[in-house]
Amino acid sequence: MRDLQRTVDRIAVLQIDSVNVLARAHLMPLFSRIGPYPTTLLDRAAGRAPRRVLEAWGHEASYVAPETYRLLAWRRRRLQDAWGSIRDVGTGSPEVVERVRALVAERGPVTAPELHRLLESEGPGHERPDWGWNWSLAKQALEHLFYVGELASARRTSSFERCYDLAERVVPPQGLAPVDDADAVRGLLEIGARAHGVGTLRCFKDYFRLRGPQVVTAFAELVDDGVLRPVRVRGWDEATYLHRDAQVPRRATGGALLSPFDPVVFERTRLERLFGMRYRIEIYVPAALRVHGYYVLPFLEGDEITARVDLKADRARGVLRVLAAHAEPATSPTTAGALAAELALLAGWLGLSEVLVSPVGDLAGALAGAVLGSSESERGATASGPV
Repeated sequence: MRDLQRTVDRIAVLQIDSVNVLARAHLMPLFSRIGPYPTTLLDRAAGRAPRRVLEAWGHEASYVAPETYRLLAWRRRRLQDAWGSIRDVGTGSPEVVERVRALVAERGPVTAPELHRLLESEGPGHERPDWGWNWSLAKQALEHLFYVGELASARRTSSFERCYDLAERVVPPQGLAPVDDADAVRGLLEIGARAHGVGTLRCFKDYFRLRGPQVVTAFAELVDDGVLRPVRVRGWDEATYLHRDAQVPRRATGGALLSPFDPVVFERTRLERLFGMRYRIEIYVPAALRVHGYYVLPFLEGDEITARVDLKADRARGVLRVLAAHAEPATSPTTAGALAAELALLAGWLGLSEVLVSPVGDLAGALAGAVLGSSESERGATASGPV
């Protein structure tokens, strides 16, 4: 749990996404940084008091620390920035919002389907005739109350459904402490800068999708106060800044697979400038038009991104499938072996017993050989004892 807490403190946000072709999006950044860990730790951190992480609209839907949740009150007060149905249901159907609020107060923590059943059980005549048992409207009311911070996620079910409850019954006191907009925006912008270490205003404000004139003011204050120091980065043509707490190591070692929702991958311009990698999530691209695959993870080897792999967890067969493997300009003779080792580690963490490489991509042949060699070495070690 200490490792999890240190990682959350450092990167500040774990983006949540429903795609589960490999592992839930919020689980992967922790694996990339601390290796195999029991995912029940995150369930405990988010689902038991005192909560170490809370759900909020951060980068997108995200897990954040209570202190960051407090700063995101700035967004919760900006209902005008919410999408239409969530924004408008409060004024268009206030009685629906009030009934949903009352039911959660009475019965929470409650999932959306459970709330739907509670509404149905009340029978006809309890609601306005022109909305009746309109579940989509009730769901909009639920999400409206979550967006503005009246409700919070107490936990997730085994099927990953959010359990809603009153915020005061979920959020630790430090997450509910008042903060004005100026301090909130400055705090969020600094978190983005500290997490990146080095970057531009575009990088830092994208971390929590900040916008508006307050962001420019907060940025100027951070520079004037010495929190951000101007630096020059070879090949960058925008003003670039280093956070005062950033550490510049003598060298970078190790390897990590980065999910499409990893903070390193958030800002595509920064990713390309740092690593020379042009990256696009192709989940919504028709299969015939995909270049690299459906769920593609860059592979960070040392201080370079040396490969990208399209991965799928075939849970029914206990196999981690590498549907495609592509080299990057920084690929080296060590890449296939290092990537094979990381894939074996990932497979074990996911409870899969085998890694299978499809012959797709210019790195697939070398990677398949490295995976086979690694498997034979493990069998030999098992048969003859430790080596």
